[in-house]
Amino acid sequence: MNQQLVQFKKPAGIFKALAHPARLLIVDELSKGEKCVCELTAMIGSEMPTVSRHLSVLKNAGIITDDKRGTQVFYRLVIPCVMNFFRCVESVQKNRS
Repeated sequence: MNQQLVQFKKPAGIFKALAHPARLLIVDELSKGEKCVCELTAMIGSEMPTVSRHLSVLKNAGIITDDKRGTQVFYRLVIPCVMNFFRCVESVQKNRS
């Protein structure tokens, strides 16, 4: 692989992890504070296994982390700067309208 491309492999993985509406919703909600899986499942309106897969993708990309407390698992955003990207995208959308 071209050495110049190698430096963009990890950032591309983060963008790929964000490239789903449900995962964007999860990140947006976690930017407001930690949430348990049950709260995220209710917000998204999908089955628990589907939400768990989305959470796994985000966690593997290093965007979120989890904390198990008893039978509950809570998630939180570990790279809050991702919200800057959200604002940038919103700005582009507004300018194109």
